[in-house]
Amino acid sequence: MIRTDKWLWAARFYKTRAQAKDALDGGKVKVNGVRTKPAKEIKIGDLVEFKAGWDDRAVVVRTLSDIRRGANDAALLFEETEVSLQNRETARLKRATLGPMSKSERPTKKDRRQIHRLVSRGDP
Repeated sequence: MIRTDKWLWAARFYKTRAQAKDALDGGKVKVNGVRTKPAKEIKIGDLVEFKAGWDDRAVVVRTLSDIRRGANDAALLFEETEVSLQNRETARLKRATLGPMSKSERPTKKDRRQIHRLVSRGDP
């Protein structure tokens, strides 16, 4: 078994262990549906749900490692769930429909709230 923060870092979901620890402390990571602490030991078969960047992800632990390696090796540590893949694709398409904004078209605080409501609504 291995610490959750080390595994998240080794699987390349976070750039540093400190970022992984902050996400765990902030309640952004759940293991088997329960908020967890950085030192909680993770095991093969656990379902890990977390937010990384724009994406909410859900992965199943396939292999344990506390050594950070290349992206190809890191991809062998987990398997993303089908629901997570579909949700990420839907969110990506929603973001794409918003289109790029020039600096002169920078959104106001009100605009950002509306964009956030639209993206987090979950409608297909």
